[in-house]
Amino acid sequence: MKDIWIGFDLGGTKMLAVAYDHEFKELGRRRRKTRGREGSDSGIARIGSTIQRLLDENELDVDRIAGIGIGCPGPIDLKKGRILMTPNLGWDDVDIQSFLEKKFDCPATVLNDVDAGVYGEFLFGAAKGSRCAVGVFPGTGIGGGCVYEGQILHGAGISCMEIGHTRVSSGTRLSGSSMTGTLEAEASRLTIASEAAKTAYRGEAPALLKDTGTDLADIRSGALADSINNGDKAIKALVESASVTIGYGVANVVNLLCPDTIILGGGLVEAMEDLIVSTVRKTARECVMPVYKDRFEVKPAKLGDDAGVLGAAAWAKKTYPQPPE
Repeated sequence: MKDIWIGFDLGGTKMLAVAYDHEFKELGRRRRKTRGREGSDSGIARIGSTIQRLLDENELDVDRIAGIGIGCPGPIDLKKGRILMTPNLGWDDVDIQSFLEKKFDCPATVLNDVDAGVYGEFLFGAAKGSRCAVGVFPGTGIGGGCVYEGQILHGAGISCMEIGHTRVSSGTRLSGSSMTGTLEAEASRLTIASEAAKTAYRGEAPALLKDTGTDLADIRSGALADSINNGDKAIKALVESASVTIGYGVANVVNLLCPDTIILGGGLVEAMEDLIVSTVRKTARECVMPVYKDRFEVKPAKLGDDAGVLGAAAWAKKTYPQPPE
């Protein structure tokens, strides 16, 4: 009996696999570090072993898998199920759908990770009931996704909504593309952390310097939140400035699509929800055309890490609605 759907979220720092039944009741989960720097060959093997461990630890038979949905960062070739590029992982042209289908003998579908997260929020979370929901997820980079009238908004055979790579500034910072001044270059957690490290080094963020230091790898979302809570006004100013920039990006999307719901998600937002959401909301309302000012809501995501895995599993079920015989 094919009655298990696997949702998988591939992130820059962690990967998460969750098994669900037909009603999306959780049957088990497995989380591991991504270790993306070890390369794509090692990475897809790690994805496969993570799903296998999920099955083994929860005594789930591989023959029961009806389908696998996996959300991956960066643009996706939707027809071939390939990761085309991952600016923050360094993986290019990875045939992940074929790998999963051969290893687990079931259909698999590959989608952008933020598309998966927004779809999860649309079905089960903060965007439930929306006609058009757009997600902006700042993290190592800044991802975007859109669900329009129940469908993930896609290009012709390729994922889209790469809001992090739209230009919002005349600045000279670079991110994962050749264009400077992008939303990701100006407002990602990585950018905030690098500026925070310099601020701490100059002695302007004593709490961050004392508790975390200046190593960029250690200045994660929780460390930034703790720094602000412990009185580092300079770090709060950095986060507010980045949130204003994200607000400009949101205003651009509202002027283009007029979504009724904007979802802000990811670890950075979770760590400083009130500060970031309120700043983005205020900035966006001030910057959109007046006729759109009261036609959208800016909300924090509700589902946390589960948004991506739920959305990926649900998209797999939508793509393959009848379990294979």
